[in-house]
Amino acid sequence: MADMNQVNNGYKNDSYIMDESEMRWKPQNKGVLCENTHSEQLPVPMTKQRIIKNLIVVCCGFLFLFTTFQALANLQSTLNSEDGIGVVSQSVIYGALIVSSLFLPAIVIKKLGCKRTMVLAMLCYTPYIAANFYPHWGTLIPSALILGLGAAPLWSAKCTYLNEIGFRYTEMVKETEDTIIVRFFGIFFMFFQSTQIWGNLISYFVLRPENETMYLVNDSDASLAFCGSDFCNQVESPNLVRPEDTKVYMLIGIYLASAVCGAILIGLFLDPLKREFQEFDEKLTGVRLLLATLKHLRNPYQIVIIPLTIYSGLEQAFFLSDYTKAFIACSWGIHRIGFVLICFGVVNAVVSLLSGPLVKLVSRLPIFVTAALANLGITITLLYWKPNSSQTTVLLALAGIWGFSDAVWQTQINAFYGILFKKNEEAAFSNYRLWESIGFSMAFAYSNYLCVNVKIYILIGFLVLGITGYVAIEFFKKRCTKAMISLYHD
Repeated sequence: MADMNQVNNGYKNDSYIMDESEMRWKPQNKGVLCENTHSEQLPVPMTKQRIIKNLIVVCCGFLFLFTTFQALANLQSTLNSEDGIGVVSQSVIYGALIVSSLFLPAIVIKKLGCKRTMVLAMLCYTPYIAANFYPHWGTLIPSALILGLGAAPLWSAKCTYLNEIGFRYTEMVKETEDTIIVRFFGIFFMFFQSTQIWGNLISYFVLRPENETMYLVNDSDASLAFCGSDFCNQVESPNLVRPEDTKVYMLIGIYLASAVCGAILIGLFLDPLKREFQEFDEKLTGVRLLLATLKHLRNPYQIVIIPLTIYSGLEQAFFLSDYTKAFIACSWGIHRIGFVLICFGVVNAVVSLLSGPLVKLVSRLPIFVTAALANLGITITLLYWKPNSSQTTVLLALAGIWGFSDAVWQTQINAFYGILFKKNEEAAFSNYRLWESIGFSMAFAYSNYLCVNVKIYILIGFLVLGITGYVAIEFFKKRCTKAMISLYHD
């Protein structure tokens, strides 16, 4: 990714001229366009209204797609638990995403542009969703590989698009880049995290048995003694029995339709992001991106932020795979996973929306520390608390608190990378995707082999190391800023 400040200046000064009668920038017929390079169509000027419209279209497209994928990922450890194929497919997704993030995003975005990349990458999710009609090694694993390869270009195109329209919006309003970028990412993740609400509502009502009382296991049942942190994958519980096929097929059909609608929405209503690159051939692709990603690891800030980035993947994978199976499904039934995760989704969406104003009000540091303390408190609670069907309020509360922390990690780490490495965004975001994906892949890879208590200790270790690294970065940045101010005055 080119330096966004350079991109914006080149876009405004070279590609546009000011029409003083209309008080807006109008395009000149010159320059190399990022999207539709061979088309004669001129770019549409990005007014504030069009920027907001495009932001909403991106948000809604991802809403339709991840209403499907997020809710389906929540169910993989229980719905497709035979031979652990569900969590294995999730590990394959993030393993493929690691490779994809290093080689594909720049090449695909260069050839297709941000809009077409998003549409094509969204369609890469549909084979995996459809494979859940017949979940076997020959269907789930290849489709998971396709999904993983498509996921990196999708998220790269999204980040590029939001960053670009965010920087352009900054030029039109009297607010800082930090504020606008965090706000745009906050709005996006508010939509994105609300997918946990809609997707889980669908799964709850579709999978819910006609007579729920028949499926309630008495709290004195011996199998419930192994729910929670003592849960290992050898544990068998009546609550973990897969729902009947007709209900599962109905659920997958709804999810597949929703994913296709997301791709159609982006394809029809999103404006192509057209911008000028004076030296487009120097854009990082393939091996050059890999080398730039590895070279970026020499940046001390990048090294120090790696544990927190890995933790971001670990905590999501733990919640999707282990909390849903060992705590919710084991004690209360598979069909109630969606019900509990609605609470997670509501809190996550609200906090994502409020993250921008909160950063502006109190700065990043207190928000990061609060999220870390909340996550630490939850994980310690999970070590000692034994779940059962009579303590549903605790299940909901823990999911809600986890939703708060996850919203902070998703919005703030993403935005922090963009702000911290503004001069080298492409390599920085490649590292972000790489290390978060490693966290996901690690958690899903060992999910079938470790007991839950061991996984919790791993989470705590990465959290403590990660938040310590983040605080160190903020400290050194603040000290450097003071030193520069002092030097300037001297």
